[in-house]
Amino acid sequence: MFRDLLRSPELEFILEAHNGISAKIGEEAGFKGLWASGLCISGQYGVRDNNEASWTQVLDMLEFMSDATTVPIMLDGDTGYGNFNSMRRLVRKLEQRDVAAVCIEDKLFPKTNSFIAGQSQPLADVNEFCGKIKAGKDGQTNADFSIVARVEAFIAGWGLGEALSRAHAYADAGADAILMHSAKTIPDEILSFMAEWDRDCPVVVVPTRYHDTPTDVLRDAGVSMVIWANQMLRAAVDAMQRTARIIAAEQSLASVEPRIVSVAEIFRLQGAHELAEAEKQYLPAEGKKVRAIVLAAGAGAGLGKLIRDRPKALIEVDGKPIAAHIVDTYNAVGVKDITMVRGYRKEAFDLPSVRYADNDDFESTGELVSLATALRALPADAEQSTLVSSYGDVLFGKYVMQTLLDSEADLAVCVDTNWSGRDDVLADLVECSAPYTRDSFKKRVELRSVSSGRSGRTVHGEWMGFLKIAESAQPTVRRLVDELSVDNPRADVPDLLNALVADGHRVEIIYISGQWLDVDSLSDVARADTFGDEGPAA
Repeated sequence: MFRDLLRSPELEFILEAHNGISAKIGEEAGFKGLWASGLCISGQYGVRDNNEASWTQVLDMLEFMSDATTVPIMLDGDTGYGNFNSMRRLVRKLEQRDVAAVCIEDKLFPKTNSFIAGQSQPLADVNEFCGKIKAGKDGQTNADFSIVARVEAFIAGWGLGEALSRAHAYADAGADAILMHSAKTIPDEILSFMAEWDRDCPVVVVPTRYHDTPTDVLRDAGVSMVIWANQMLRAAVDAMQRTARIIAAEQSLASVEPRIVSVAEIFRLQGAHELAEAEKQYLPAEGKKVRAIVLAAGAGAGLGKLIRDRPKALIEVDGKPIAAHIVDTYNAVGVKDITMVRGYRKEAFDLPSVRYADNDDFESTGELVSLATALRALPADAEQSTLVSSYGDVLFGKYVMQTLLDSEADLAVCVDTNWSGRDDVLADLVECSAPYTRDSFKKRVELRSVSSGRSGRTVHGEWMGFLKIAESAQPTVRRLVDELSVDNPRADVPDLLNALVADGHRVEIIYISGQWLDVDSLSDVARADTFGDEGPAA
């Protein structure tokens, strides 16, 4: 592709790029080739264009540029980074990275940029430089790899005769093209060279200084390729300087954000969509996504001054709010999509990465109205996922949630076997199809009923406030939540569980001993400060 550009009957153009994202932008703009500028690659590293960036660092950047694009790249290879041996090694390494060409200049290593005191810079010996070209050509394994010889005679003030002499020698040595360079602001040196050039060897120019020259002038003179050599980095620097000054002055992003690309555009240039598609093809199929609902609308009785200006879920224990502990534990088992229902002092909630649903009637309604509010706030695809409901004042260990999620049942609840010390009025006590035994995990135990107080009935444990709802059970649960909350706005989740059982649905019991804490009183708050991942029994 690059060889075709050099030999094209039309004037061709390639654009400077200095990293992967600028290379991709250049290709998307329509350029058929790219110039990996030594000035700009060193510039983006923040070092001088004096071979301060090592040739291996340049190669590393070239690999990113090559991976990011499909158009050919020509490296600004300075002097070849050494003698003939360095040159042939460079060519081998460039071919390995699918770089199409290298341009080397007839100056001494380490080089200095041509626009910095150019006339005082010594040039390489012609024969030595020709040997470097020959070594590169002999070392290449792809016949189409191109070596472009850059003539610095005009830069050094040596005149047309020396420029022609060197260009002829380099073409005879096997150069695939000649880059004739000039530091003048008018193209007279280039035009004088083109008028005398009589070889079938393409000529490349870099009109950085003579940028006002009409392109047709270069076209009519017989130039084969124009390199726009450093405009991408210069434009980026200008944009970054202006943006940085504005942010520093205004201490705000308000006026900056409308003028810069979105983060989504960066993701697009990085190929984020391709990775997402590849993950579908190559990663193992994941289970259904799990979404959590945390019911935290109530104020909380029995906590006095602690809830004067905040809901119970935001009482701090061990340095952070209860709700933050709950979110962290969900995250620790891979549940990232969390909807929290607010009510009392809802403005106090500010947890990051949490979706909020508001039950503004929290004082006159029960948990099912909050649950219904959360279900309506979920994304449209939530019905294709597993749901877990819990309370905003219940701390729990990772083991509890992981065990619940591991259940294959459509409906499942966690029941604490260590319940006897709890206040019967506060505890949601359950009767199950079988009591806990050491081999309970071998058989399916189901819920029979749940209610506060023993009332002379059989009790096998305390419901811990967790309900797992698989995708297949969601329609039933959503229907019952709507019906029950309409019939009795103060209905709670235990009413839903009893309704499910009454309708003939199986609710699996997962027996657990401790590892959770329901924060109902001041003494519970004190105990919560020592609640760890495998916390004490309730």
